[in-house]
Amino acid sequence: MSSPKSLLIRRARIILPDGELMVGDVLTRDRQIVEVAPAVTTTAPTLEIDAQGLTLLPGVIDPQVHFREPGLEYKEDLSTASRACAKGGVTSFLEMPNTRPLTTSQQALDDKLQLAAQKCLVNYGFFIGATADNLPDLLQAKPTPGIKIFMGSMHGQLLVDQEAALEAIFAQGSRLIAVHAEDQARISQRRQEFSGIDDPAVHSQIQDNQAALLATKLALKLSQKYQRRLHILHMSTAEEADLLRQEKPSWVTAEVTPQHLLLNTSAYEKIGTLAQMNPPLRSPHDNEVLWQALRDGVIDFIATDHAPHTLAEKAQPYPHSPSGMPGVETSLALMLTAAMQGKCTIAQVVHWMSQAVAVAYGIPNKGAIAPGYDADLVLVDLNTYRPVLREELFTKCRWSPFEGWNLTGWAVKTIVGGEIVYDQGQVNESVRGQALNFS
Repeated sequence: MSSPKSLLIRRARIILPDGELMVGDVLTRDRQIVEVAPAVTTTAPTLEIDAQGLTLLPGVIDPQVHFREPGLEYKEDLSTASRACAKGGVTSFLEMPNTRPLTTSQQALDDKLQLAAQKCLVNYGFFIGATADNLPDLLQAKPTPGIKIFMGSMHGQLLVDQEAALEAIFAQGSRLIAVHAEDQARISQRRQEFSGIDDPAVHSQIQDNQAALLATKLALKLSQKYQRRLHILHMSTAEEADLLRQEKPSWVTAEVTPQHLLLNTSAYEKIGTLAQMNPPLRSPHDNEVLWQALRDGVIDFIATDHAPHTLAEKAQPYPHSPSGMPGVETSLALMLTAAMQGKCTIAQVVHWMSQAVAVAYGIPNKGAIAPGYDADLVLVDLNTYRPVLREELFTKCRWSPFEGWNLTGWAVKTIVGGEIVYDQGQVNESVRGQALNFS
């Protein structure tokens, strides 16, 4: 399944950078797109794909994942995770620092980049994690998309929940700060109030909407004080969306996950602890407000927060069950299915899952189908529906909160750097992604 340096995709329904649809051809050479036209002619030796009836999108950039390597490879590793990415049409990812060891130094970042170069079938970048005392690393480490701060839902070194420590980080440097915005003091207080309850649905009451709002307000206050580039990860509540609608500086962005758009607290009754994540699932009202904020541009883009745990871990009674769920394989199909249901347009999905992410993180030459852009592409089938089946998943944890959901827009072929990495169930293990650059 290896391909030559030149690839010609013919007769595809192409989503162009302006959101318009064109039936035509795309020619790639040496990792880049060189021509997009109704008909392309070439005399060079070229692998051709007949894409008639399929839709060609820019590859998805997933800007928030937890791939567990190093240190927790029994849950997931860079090889299994990047295979799952390829199957889901994800051609680039940004990974979080809560591995073992933590990614809180240049050395730890370098170690991850070296591992990824050996193992990753798709492109990669890694956040540097903030602690209360690693400011020099936060200012100097590179390449990285930004600084990750856990304001809550974390313990140990990565928990930075004191305003003085947060302010010290916001006050120095100019690098993007991405926050997990939950107020740890409120979570701790409510955990005591609800202690002894083993119904996983209580998770959404312990880490309630107010816990999220308090932390987002604080991050926004510090961002405004220092004019500091801020990104709010996995926004989950109507209150946060309303806050940003009222006061969102031009240098602030926010994301939402498919699960916070499509699942709510009713999921606990159906799938128990498989619905447990941080921040938790919310109400149907929150779903609606988040959708509207996304359509209106108050929320800028989509991320999965792919955070796998084994089924054995998830089977533990609450609160001993860990929070997190996988997502890279299903995110694009979930959002394209939502588009087919009229919740949004396909062009909006492309914007939220590719273009806007590349712009927000300053990733050059990604996120659009145009000459000069990298040949990271996905061909999807919008005419066929298939259910999510755990036995077909590539993620090491082999489960999904969306199991049984009937989805369209599954990836047929995924292309990274002009090479076919995924083709109708088969993975080309020889393809390697590249380290992302950030401006």
